[in-house]
Amino acid sequence: MNGNTPHRVGLLTPNPYGLYDVLGNEWEWTSDWYGASYYQGSQRFDPTGQPSGDARVLRGGSWVDLPAGIRVSVRGHRPPSARSVDTGFRCEQ
Repeated sequence: MNGNTPHRVGLLTPNPYGLYDVLGNEWEWTSDWYGASYYQGSQRFDPTGQPSGDARVLRGGSWVDLPAGIRVSVRGHRPPSARSVDTGFRCEQ
């Protein structure tokens, strides 16, 4: 579902972990600091990111991206002060 507009959360089937809308709705902020070459030498499972930096990692792609850019493995980055209509974060209930 990428109708080039954000959509209400929970309309799609959840993934095997019970998460809805992990991809394609909005880029999601993570707590990791971005490092251009960090992942080349990091641990393979659940890397924590570098200890500091100027930009935070974004994951997943958004409704404004082409389908090829909407994947769990896609990482972007922006400074924490950046604001955009295609970027958000996941709240736990």
